[in-house]
Amino acid sequence: MTPSFTETARQVLDTEARALDRLARELPADFDAVVSDLLQVPGRIVVTGMGKSGHVANKIAATLASTGTPAQAVHPGEASHGDLGMITRADAVLAISNSGETRELADILAHCTRFGIPLVAMTKRAGSTLARAASRLLLLPDAPEACAIGMAPTTSTTMAMALGDALAVALMQHRGFDRESFLAMHPGGTLGAQLLRVSAVMHRGAELPVVAPGTAMGEALVEMSAKGFGVAAVVAEGRLEGVITDGDLRRNLAGLMERRAGDVATPHPRTIAPDAFLTEALAVMNAHKISALFAVDEEARLVGLVHIHDALRLGVA
Repeated sequence: MTPSFTETARQVLDTEARALDRLARELPADFDAVVSDLLQVPGRIVVTGMGKSGHVANKIAATLASTGTPAQAVHPGEASHGDLGMITRADAVLAISNSGETRELADILAHCTRFGIPLVAMTKRAGSTLARAASRLLLLPDAPEACAIGMAPTTSTTMAMALGDALAVALMQHRGFDRESFLAMHPGGTLGAQLLRVSAVMHRGAELPVVAPGTAMGEALVEMSAKGFGVAAVVAEGRLEGVITDGDLRRNLAGLMERRAGDVATPHPRTIAPDAFLTEALAVMNAHKISALFAVDEEARLVGLVHIHDALRLGVA
């Protein structure tokens, strides 16, 4: 009886999950040595493979490059037609082949041998041509493929991808690659936006709605309306003493125009440091159901304002 689609999906995921668990328990003996070697490479990590292994190679190279380890993928077919020039004595090669007998890798192996380029093999066959040619071996467990005929690259590519992630993260940690470094590599899109500091997006100077504690509420309302943030900062000698919000206005409607800004403002308002991440500011605004947050320095001096629309505009949500 043919299994249902759901049963097939569960079988595939279970097969691959077991393989990953085995890989974690049987981590290649050379793993630590490979990381140590790659940390010393002055050039790039060149990742290569053919077919599905080539797609894995592209992903591993991209992950390495985006986490602080210069890397590039080279197609073995193109390498045989001139792209071997991309692989220099300053580089190291990570070659991926499940069988270790991929013919298209032959020219790259010969190139590495000729110029003394470190070669790391990722394969499940210790006695294969690739494994014997390599200076380091990342031996994958001989786990069954997840497809019905046991031949389509499924489990093997999942393990290779995961081991590539393990390499990238190990290298990343030992290089001290932090959030700031990640932002430098990911300036665009949602990832970059999530790593932005408040200081990068906050409104400053003349854009800020600022009044003194003794300012008449009529003038304070004009300032709030003119700046368009729905709030006003009550500032004395440069320090933030309170915030006037729409809620404060509603609570003080009786005799509002006869009062002063300092009388209406909420004292000791929630604030954010300018070097905090924009995601932190958004979390504070969401948690307390407010739409704007003033940024202050260590001495409570007002330096800026971040609005929830700034975060939404940049895709941080």
